[in-house]
Amino acid sequence: MILVGTSGWQYRDWRERFYPAKLPQRLWLEHFAARFATVEVNNAFYRLPERDTFVAWRDRTPDDFCVAVKMSRYLTHIKRLREPAEPVARFLDRATGLGDRLGPVLVQLPPTMRADPVALEATLRLFPAEVRVAVEPRHPSWWTDDTRRVLERHRAALVWADRLSRPITPLWRTTDFGYLRLHEGRARPWPRYGRAALATWVRRLATAFPAGEPAYVYFNNDPGGAAIVDAVAFAGLARRAGLPVTRTPPARPATLAERAGNGVVTGSSDPGPSASPT
Repeated sequence: MILVGTSGWQYRDWRERFYPAKLPQRLWLEHFAARFATVEVNNAFYRLPERDTFVAWRDRTPDDFCVAVKMSRYLTHIKRLREPAEPVARFLDRATGLGDRLGPVLVQLPPTMRADPVALEATLRLFPAEVRVAVEPRHPSWWTDDTRRVLERHRAALVWADRLSRPITPLWRTTDFGYLRLHEGRARPWPRYGRAALATWVRRLATAFPAGEPAYVYFNNDPGGAAIVDAVAFAGLARRAGLPVTRTPPARPATLAERAGNGVVTGSSDPGPSASPT
């Protein structure tokens, strides 16, 4: 199963592109969760919400909804994985308020943090076995066998990351689920992805994660609603390839201007059907 969503849902420029003009912002999560089955929460990185907030997100979303949560920067960027026990315990105490809505925990490391497999292992061993963890190192010194062995030993996924329609990480399979983040495409209008780039990622996931193994895919190119458009296009390509995909809003046909551009597949700005999964 490919679970397709976006990195966050509260973007003002999505109003009238994805959210109806008169829909109050306090109802945006419900609108989003009726059209997508997963979201990645980035604001926990900057300020970890209280447990009550996570509980409220659980109560406001359907039973099949899944929330990936980004680890607080206190652990990754301030402590730089040193003394991880208290930050991890605090994070889990709050994020587990999501109950069965909790998806993978995203541990994104600073781009200036050089490889420290010992510190990474000390951090990963603090997560219970039932919590999936995806790690996104961003310094090239991490691309070693030692790093890969640590991830495999703790069944943590290496985040596959894309920028400008190119992988910026090794495409290692380190556990039984995948995690892909798409930050910025090369198509127009910026920062969208072109059809060929999206199709390539569909093939990579299909090869690495056979049916029955989940792959979480989040579009982080939010300006102008590009993430919504690209998530819809990606899901459509995956379905046409015969892959099971979680629900997405309906696609609309590309305009002549879009077809004359660079093959970007556009999604619908219409809110779509009220909740039916596809």
